[in-house]
Amino acid sequence: MLFCDLQTGLGSQAIPRDADTPPLGDLIRRRRRQLNLTLETVCRAADISKGYLSQVERGFAVPTITTLSRIAAALDTSLDAFIARPDPTDCITRADQRQRLALGPSELLYERLGAEFAGHALSTFIMTVPPGYRSEDVNHEGEETFYVLSGTLCLMLDGDDIALGPGDSAHYSARRLHGWANTGQDIAKVLWTGTMDLFREPSASSESADD
Repeated sequence: MLFCDLQTGLGSQAIPRDADTPPLGDLIRRRRRQLNLTLETVCRAADISKGYLSQVERGFAVPTITTLSRIAAALDTSLDAFIARPDPTDCITRADQRQRLALGPSELLYERLGAEFAGHALSTFIMTVPPGYRSEDVNHEGEETFYVLSGTLCLMLDGDDIALGPGDSAHYSARRLHGWANTGQDIAKVLWTGTMDLFREPSASSESADD
């Protein structure tokens, strides 16, 4: 078993980010309070901890796009309530025209490769992961594949830390407890594919409670 101590020697790099991107945590808190929902109610529906959601709302943690999708469903809305929803016109995405999603102040970026059409099952992104970023640990339905394009990624899977470098990949059931982190000194670029429908429509109405 390899452990996540890979380092590179080019030094820290900055990821460009849109300065006009609204604070993600503020949008989530505003929606939760609009529905008069407690942290506990949302966390139960999204299957995340109260402490983690509190950190997200205060800007101290940035969820992965899969977890953000679950938070959106718990808030009886869809993912595009928190990020601009892509509207691809066909099956082709051009390198200079793909939608890029920036989540929170950590400069975690997603570049969407997939298109939407009736019956589609896959969501695909190129993730740009800044040094020091660590995702939450989650499990859910479906499956996921990582392929490291550049830099290093630490995959946490069922309590094991697995170091992945350029050209390495992982494919696993998303029911297994998993998370990932960039433990190196440089930006990591990762091709991610999963069967979770991130832009699904809202689920049934969430339960209301006092804040």
